[in-house]
Amino acid sequence: MSLKGKRIGFGLTGSHCTYDAVLPQIQKLVDAGAEVRPVVSNTVKNTNTRFGKGEDWVKKLEEVTGHKVIDTIVGAEPLGPKLPLDCMVIAPLTGNSMSKFANALTESPVLMAAKATLRNLNPVVLGISTNDALGLNGVNLMRLMSTKNVYFIPFGQDAPDKKPNSMVARMELLQDTVLAAMEGKQLQPVIIEKFRDS
Repeated sequence: MSLKGKRIGFGLTGSHCTYDAVLPQIQKLVDAGAEVRPVVSNTVKNTNTRFGKGEDWVKKLEEVTGHKVIDTIVGAEPLGPKLPLDCMVIAPLTGNSMSKFANALTESPVLMAAKATLRNLNPVVLGISTNDALGLNGVNLMRLMSTKNVYFIPFGQDAPDKKPNSMVARMELLQDTVLAAMEGKQLQPVIIEKFRDS
């Protein structure tokens, strides 16, 4: 399957340390011919951290995709009925947003876009980045893993010696996961060794 001409929504939530790993993957989707529509949570847009300013990340997203970011729930809602996506990606997906998505809460533009995509029975691809995937959020992770039309970028423990509950997606497998998801398949294996950041 080709991504040429496909409409891909791309949502970012507040795992600021992961954006540098995600931006090149968005570029790969664009280079493959996909029309990528960026969607950001309020945290992405309005938070400045040691990893960069929110406004700078928004600018980079817009430069890579060629589209203005969707940054309101109202702006994301049409991605369901009026401007349907072929696939919605959320990467990075924080534990906070994962718990809300797993419990059907729509409190950000990113989650609105994801739920709008599920409404159309189209795939949602998740790239987790959370410190409690093997802790309190484990139940939410498993709920989403068993949800129809939800797929995961393969993930693993990123620092088991220091953060034993933490799991992060191997973002370089994002495009392969999207291609598989659009054929109704989960890229395997889904739980893998995640190389440490040293």
